[in-house]
Amino acid sequence: MLRLATGQQMVQLLKSRGVSVKVLTKKQLRDGNGGADVSRLNAGELDAVLTRTPLWFYVLREAEINRGRLTGVGARLVAETFHRWIEASRFSTIRDPGFRPQLGPDPSTFRMSDLLFFAFEGKPELLAPLGD
Repeated sequence: MLRLATGQQMVQLLKSRGVSVKVLTKKQLRDGNGGADVSRLNAGELDAVLTRTPLWFYVLREAEINRGRLTGVGARLVAETFHRWIEASRFSTIRDPGFRPQLGPDPSTFRMSDLLFFAFEGKPELLAPLGD
């Protein structure tokens, strides 16, 4: 209805832009890792899900297979969405050409992990609450 790309189309788009993304196999899409059970689908429905996977299902399966982590298509969608929000904000530091982050051991090589470490009050155990 919204004319969103399928999971497979997103993989191809990202690859065409030079992004390294692993495509999920039909077996991974079908079986997952303990998540949604697609065994009740008839042959035509199953074929449609495995060859033209709805984007939302593809992203959830991707995370399921990767122990709950967004990777590939899902990670890229989230990262680009946040990046666009940051760019669109009239209060964003991106709009200030003189801004330089002052967090981390070396401000000249500021990384996202430095920001997260700051946000979690310097407590490494909060960065990975599941121990991963």
